[in-house]
Amino acid sequence: MTPTARSLGDHLREWRQRRRMSQLALALEAEISQRHLSFIESGRSTPSRDMLLHLAERLDVPLRDRNPLLLAAGFAPVFAERALDDPAMEPARRAIDIVLKGHEPFPAIAVDRHWTLIAANAAIAPLLSAVADQSLLTAPVNVLRLSLHPQGLAPHIKNLSEWRAHLIGRLRQQFSASGDPMLDKLLKELLSYPAPKTADEVHTDYAGIAVPLQLGTKAGLLSLISTTTIFGTPVDITLSELAVESFFPADEETAAILRSLALN
Repeated sequence: MTPTARSLGDHLREWRQRRRMSQLALALEAEISQRHLSFIESGRSTPSRDMLLHLAERLDVPLRDRNPLLLAAGFAPVFAERALDDPAMEPARRAIDIVLKGHEPFPAIAVDRHWTLIAANAAIAPLLSAVADQSLLTAPVNVLRLSLHPQGLAPHIKNLSEWRAHLIGRLRQQFSASGDPMLDKLLKELLSYPAPKTADEVHTDYAGIAVPLQLGTKAGLLSLISTTTIFGTPVDITLSELAVESFFPADEETAAILRSLALN
C-alpha cells in the first residue's frame, strides 16, 4: 500500500502550528476571515493560487516547501531549483564571487541551507592549516562540522564553549523554523562531540552585540565577528537558501594579522 498524500489543510496546519499561530492570528495577518481560513484547512474551500501563496508568505514558508503546498491544492509548482552552475544562475554566482572577493583580506564563505560550503575567498585557506583531519576539508565540506569537530578547528578556538553554544543555537532555530530532518541529524551529530573544557578559555565582552570567534593561529590570536548576507528577493529555491558569512576583525591586532596573511 502507498501512503496517502497529505492534504492542503494538513500542510497549512503544520506550518501554522510550527509558527505558533492560531487560526485567528493567521487570518488577521493574512487579512481574511477566520471562517475562510478554517474552511481552507478543513477542505471545505479551495483557495486560489494567489491566496495560497499569500498564506505561505504570511507563514514565512521556505520556497522549497511552497511547491508541495501548491501541488496539494492541485496547482503546478512555481519555484524552480537550479544548480549554481546553471547558465541562468550566472548573475547570482557572479554576485556571490564579487561579495567574497570584495571582503578580502578578511575571510568570507557562502553556504547552503545545510551549512555545506559553496564558495570561499582566499582569506579562508590560511585559517584551516591546523585542521588535523583532512577529510573534513574534502568536498562536500560542512562548515559547522569543520568548526566543532575535535579534529577540526575546535582545538584552536579559544572560546569554544561560547562559540559552540552560538552555532548550536543558530542551528536549533533553523531546524525549528524549517523542520528539515538533515538539520536535525546535523544538530545531533554536533551535540555528540565532546563537551569543551572551559577553564582556560578566552572570554571577551562586546556589550552583548555579537559573539566573537577567538581563533588561535600560527600568526596569532584572531578575534572575529560575523555577519550573514542573503539575497533579498529570490524566486529560485537554491538562491533563497544561500547565505554569505562574512567575518570582520574585532580589533586592530586581528586586522593587521589578516592583512599580513594576505601578503604571504
